[in-house]
This record gives sequence, C-alpha cells and structure tokens, in this order.
Amino acid sequence: MIHDMEKSNPLNSRVLNSYIDLSEEVADALSENKPVVSLESTIISHGMPYPKNVETAIKVEEMIRNNNAVPATIAIIGGRIKIGLSSKELEYFGNKGTAIPKVSRRDLPLIISHKDDGATTVAATMICSSLANITVFATGGIGGVHRNAQQTMDISSDLEEFTKTPVLVVCAGAKAILDLNLTMEYLETKGIPVFCYQTDELPAFYTRKSGIKAPFRVESASEIADIWNTKEKLGIKGGFIVANPVPEKYSMDEKIINDAIDKAIAEMNMLGIKGKETTPYLLDKIQKITEGESLESNIGLVLNNAKLASKIAIDLKSVSCSD
Repeated sequence: MIHDMEKSNPLNSRVLNSYIDLSEEVADALSENKPVVSLESTIISHGMPYPKNVETAIKVEEMIRNNNAVPATIAIIGGRIKIGLSSKELEYFGNKGTAIPKVSRRDLPLIISHKDDGATTVAATMICSSLANITVFATGGIGGVHRNAQQTMDISSDLEEFTKTPVLVVCAGAKAILDLNLTMEYLETKGIPVFCYQTDELPAFYTRKSGIKAPFRVESASEIADIWNTKEKLGIKGGFIVANPVPEKYSMDEKIINDAIDKAIAEMNMLGIKGKETTPYLLDKIQKITEGESLESNIGLVLNNAKLASKIAIDLKSVSCSD
C-alpha cells in the first residue's frame, strides 16, 4: 500500500504527490514522528554483485529496525521516487544491477520525466530524503575528489550537495579510491563539517586510519544530534558528515587494500574508463583482487553506519521534543 505525500506528510506541498511514493511503513513513521533513516540505491545496483547486494540491503534495513528506527531505501522506479522499497522492488533493483543508471542531482528531472528507473547516489538520496523530511541518511562512503583531479576536474557532486541540502549523512568517510586529502580540502573550503565518531583520525572506508587528522571528534549520537539541532536553530544551511570508522573486525590491512586500489586504478586508466563509471568499476575490480575481502569490509561498515544512524535519528527526535 502506498500513501500519498499530502496525507502522510503534510509539511510537503501537494505537487510532491506527482512524483513521490512512500511505503506504508515509512508513511506511518513520518506521520507518527518516529525516527527514520534513509538509504541509497546505488549501493544495491552498482556497489555489489548480485545476490550479495540484495542480501546486504535486507540486512541493513533489519539493522535499522533492530535499533528502533525505520529504514527508507530510496530509488526511482518508472519515474516515481520510491521512499521505502518492498522486497520485490529490492530484488528487481539488485537483479538489474548496473543496467539501472546512476542518478545524481542533474539527472533527477530527466529520469523522472521520462518515467525511467534510476539508482540514487548520495546526492540524489539527500535530495529525496529532504523532500520527505527525513534528516538522517546512512551509506557506505561518500564521493569526493578523484585522484589526479588537478588534471581531470573529476569531483563528485556529492560534495556540493552538502552545501545545499539539510541531511546528516553517516558514512565511513569518502571512498578509499579517492584523493582523501584533496577531498578534505574541498570540504573545508565549502564549509562542510566532518565529525569523526570516537576517533582522532579520518576513517578511510576499508581501514580505520588515513593519516589525516579529524577536523572534529564526537563521542555519542546524542552529541551529534545536539550539534545538528544547534546548526538548524542558527539557520545554517546544508548538511554535514559523520565519519564512522569501519569496525576492527572488518578493517583491512592498509598495504593490501592500497596495493589493490593502485592496481585497479592503473587498469582502469589503461581501459580509458572515466566519469561516473569509475567508482563501480573500481569497487568491483578491488573486490576481485582482494578475493572478496573488500566486499565483506564494505558490508561490515555499511551495517555499522546504519546502526549509528539509527541512534542519531532517535536522539534527534528526543532533542526536538525537549525544545
């Protein structure tokens, strides 16, 4: 059963009914002011092979429910923004995989108007989350400044989205295939805060350490919720990043993963792969080079991020109720 936006979420205008479908679970949660955590769909279609992608998507949703929040996986199906996917829709996305195009800010109007399918990136998921008044979003890693961006100018639109859209994103840092130093410089220039959870060092996706000092350290979900609430009261626009280190048991050996990344990037450059195809190619190549170890690390960190995001979503409700 699908609820229309006006009935279940009156804070949005009637026009959104033309584009958005909420699952019954998500609609009920929003109308009852329960904590909701949004999830992207690119990680399903482009981030992992089938059927591991579907299995992981189900586990991540279960992790959120087990931590007393409601999951809202976001995707575009037949030109409709779906916020909360059924098991059938998750299977459809996972099975089609990379045949479904990645959709970011620039692509949303085209994909929707053409009534096509689309897998939402971090940027697009932030936009759709904000439309539905969902504040907290859990993902694996955000996009960033690619290596050799001085020549290619290849910078993910994920970063720019944080300057526009008021969504709190829990991740394991930027993807390790990127230039993390340049990514942090870009974020600083744009005034986008990065809060590192219980660590003095920026997480590097597959590993807990990057050699980059954490801009800010935070200790608890309640502290993060309080900072967010303060930002909103001050009228500061945009979102921010909570960088949550991969759990120790899933953290990879730095030399092994960095060697795999270097090898994958060299092969990608030889093949001439560029643009938005680089990330899915590299993630797939790296998991093959590491014989699946990087994939297991990816799954472990996503589940960990979903757990923290659920706690933050709950504490945000507590903070707002106490004001």
